[in-house]
Amino acid sequence: MDRIPVFYDPAQSVTERLPSPSAAKPRYVVESWQAQRLPIELFTFDPVSEDMLSRVHSPRYVRDVLSLRASNGFGTVSEAVAESLRWTSGSFVAAAMHAWRSGRVACSPTSGFHHAKYASGGGFCTFNGLMLAAERLLSEGAKSVGVLDCDEHYGNGTDDILQRVAVLKGRVRHFTRGRPGYGGEPDEFLASLEPLLQTWRDGGVEVVLYQAGADPHVDDPLGGFLRTDELQERDRIVFSTCHRLGLAIAWNLAGGYQERPGSRWPDRIRPVLDLHDATMRECLRAFGGNEG
Repeated sequence: MDRIPVFYDPAQSVTERLPSPSAAKPRYVVESWQAQRLPIELFTFDPVSEDMLSRVHSPRYVRDVLSLRASNGFGTVSEAVAESLRWTSGSFVAAAMHAWRSGRVACSPTSGFHHAKYASGGGFCTFNGLMLAAERLLSEGAKSVGVLDCDEHYGNGTDDILQRVAVLKGRVRHFTRGRPGYGGEPDEFLASLEPLLQTWRDGGVEVVLYQAGADPHVDDPLGGFLRTDELQERDRIVFSTCHRLGLAIAWNLAGGYQERPGSRWPDRIRPVLDLHDATMRECLRAFGGNEG
């Protein structure tokens, strides 16, 4: 069975308690996959530079966040968060480049991107790794990039950056909460995914950046409209369609906020980890063979 490339470094996880569990998820998700002996292969990568962050964000905003003069997307000023930010974006950029060059799939166990605007953060997002990856892909020669944002919430930061950064205009397709087909009845949403990806491929998209959010789950406190089996069907459709169409795909974790109060970490977020485990299994079924 082919192993799924996962771009992970301990530096991309934050252990301090924050308003969202997302900053701690990289470590716990990777440990969960390893404990189940899922066939993944960990890859190293370089953190993004301040200059690279400034290609899709205001240079002043980047400097102020990294130097602790401005709050991060959690609404705090935290050295631990600031130190992790170049690594979280670096993970997703590396996964996107690997997927594009191989023509297959790669995973970045990260969250916290799509609410980050050109000059501000919010909604647990500080820098927009989706837009950093898109800018890098396009600068390296990709014709077009598709952002398939299946987090439960509108990617307002992504839209803001798409309107402000010239190199991205007209070259990035963006599907997110609030677009036609997202939301409403689960059957309608699921039925929209394969035609959407087919249209993107026919229109020149070479790489799909997929936010496989766990927060569309019906039990999520900040979600949701899909049952567990419907989330799995979402992932199955996305991965199998990309594989069939020859679309490269890089995916990440995005949101997921279910917790078990009173439990210790990582058992406290076990419901979210279970959903991310299921996403990896669907990725393996499409790109690695039949993983039971």
